[in-house]
Amino acid sequence: MNPLTQGVDKKSLFLRACRCEPVERVPVWIMRQAGRYLPEYRAVREKHNFLEVCRTPELAIEVSLQPHRILGVDAVIVFSDILITAGAMGLPFELTDKGPLIISPLRTAAQINELSMFDPEKETRFLMDAIRGLAKELGPRVPVLGFAAAPWTLACYMIEGHGKDGFPAAKTLLYTEPDLFRSLLDRIARATAGYLRAQIAAGACAVQLFDTWVGELTAEQYREFALPATQLLIEEIHAGDTPVILYSKASGHLLTAAAESGANVLSVDWRMDLAAVRELVGPGIALQGNVDPCVLLGPEKAVRRAAFAAVEHTGGSGHILNLGHGILQQTPVANARAFVEAGQSAAVAENARLEGAR
Repeated sequence: MNPLTQGVDKKSLFLRACRCEPVERVPVWIMRQAGRYLPEYRAVREKHNFLEVCRTPELAIEVSLQPHRILGVDAVIVFSDILITAGAMGLPFELTDKGPLIISPLRTAAQINELSMFDPEKETRFLMDAIRGLAKELGPRVPVLGFAAAPWTLACYMIEGHGKDGFPAAKTLLYTEPDLFRSLLDRIARATAGYLRAQIAAGACAVQLFDTWVGELTAEQYREFALPATQLLIEEIHAGDTPVILYSKASGHLLTAAAESGANVLSVDWRMDLAAVRELVGPGIALQGNVDPCVLLGPEKAVRRAAFAAVEHTGGSGHILNLGHGILQQTPVANARAFVEAGQSAAVAENARLEGAR
């Protein structure tokens, strides 16, 4: 365990970073940190399928805690899936070897109008119970994170039925029936806001919106469709002091608009330099990311260099170190641990470098 984590109030550290307040070091966590690269997770999955783990609070708590125990990450994100919201809204889904599959994708206005504005404590109580259990287990000094899909990304899955390059069915609906598409995004935003409010009430101290597929849009389309829905969602959460993190992928052309979403933190992929992103969005929004997950497949020295470089590019101010996307299944656990430890040590290393330069 990194000595820099001992006795640290990780929750305070994380929240201060989200608010661009002074921190002694950057907080570090990893998207998809509870997953198949961990032998302990694979042992659970040998006995239980993915959705069973999601829907059984005791199992979700156990796998959520594994990265905290094994890697020493600074935040614990509850184990779940972005399509849980779709299921609660009335679209059953399966998780296959090829990815998520919506059983009856949206094709008509009647289907969209039938989507449920569900009660999160009734339809998704398992998730709220998992968050409550994590908050109790971890205590007041470790942050628990909740999450959901952003409206555009969830709409893509709801219409397409599965992940697909370009999401042609979703794009077709956008071009042929733009008002209907907007009504779908509005419905998703309002339902998701209630879902995230319930997560916050259960004990999540921050929530993340995953807009993985928003890079498929032009800047004009983003401002016309996705951004208003995301703004509505964030407004409807009424998060108060609870930070909202917005993750987007392949979205360099959208970041100035995303900075208007109302999110406190923008989480970005590895395609942009963090210093350039900071220049683009200004000092008032925190940044999260953005090391290429494939770096963790290489030598440990490269992993540590990448972590140090990411922190150096932001100066550690208003920055949460993370990957630019989810950790890959093939990642050696030792490299994941090296990434976390390097990030937690980066402030010390940077200070030493500056002292040496004097």
